[in-house]
Amino acid sequence: MNIHFLEETVEYVAQAVMEIFSPNHDNYPSIGVQPFEGEPDKERQYK
Repeated sequence: MNIHFLEETVEYVAQAVMEIFSPNHDNYPSIGVQPFEGEPDKERQYK
């Protein structure tokens, strides 16, 4: 087994773990839950 391959694999997995567990970096405003302001589909029959 090539040690270079092992190093690259460990680095790849470590980067994925850091991305998953890093703080949220989305730049969306926190506006909360938005109420539904549309009209429901009257054609659809829920059973």
